[in-house]
Amino acid sequence: MRLLLTRPLPEAERTATALRAMGHEACIAPVLTIETIADAAIGPGPYAAVLLTSGNAARAIADHPKRASLIALDCFAVGAQTAAAARAIGFARIHVAGGDGEDLARVAGQHLRDRHLPLLYLAGDDRARDMAAELAVYGLTLELVVVYRARAAQHFAPGIVNELLAGAFDGVMHYSRRSTAIFVECVRAAGAEAQAARLKHFCLSARAAEPLAAINAKSIVVAQHRDDAAMLDLVSKS
Repeated sequence: MRLLLTRPLPEAERTATALRAMGHEACIAPVLTIETIADAAIGPGPYAAVLLTSGNAARAIADHPKRASLIALDCFAVGAQTAAAARAIGFARIHVAGGDGEDLARVAGQHLRDRHLPLLYLAGDDRARDMAAELAVYGLTLELVVVYRARAAQHFAPGIVNELLAGAFDGVMHYSRRSTAIFVECVRAAGAEAQAARLKHFCLSARAAEPLAAINAKSIVVAQHRDDAAMLDLVSKS
């Protein structure tokens, strides 16, 4: 298959490499651009641990002045890929959840004995879940610091528009509700709703699939688990 990848870099490159190894073609057209907030104000703490719901957050603090003190803490990562990004910048004690915020809160609740110190939640400017509420169930609190922004694309590059209109793609991979919604807006800007509706849409979750109703997409499949391995498995079975 020839697949369109709309997730941000560098995740899109990693997924493209895996798809090509499976014998598919992959075309990268990110609908979100990640911008690090280099001067993000991280307080003095103390913190019980660091909480990450995206590998982008780990990469955002790779050059932060407080990196050394942060990586000395335990890290709670939402999934395997976020954990890999955390490990790459130096975190050694990493607890990995099953891919969503609810499970991340559960893992933190199971492992943290000290309920008096907050977790430091390093996050993006747009968040799908209320982690404070999910952690509160376990008697945990958090301090939120935004360390990166995700800028939305307004349209696809001309080459992508031409290929969409020509029916050159077989499917699209969607990893979040926000990125799917931006994909839909870019499709509308290109006048390619009919062509996009005929594609096969591979979605990380049912929530990520929701915006596709706006273009009457007919072929939607949802991963059983919220990770890249499950998304690649969807493609292999198609």
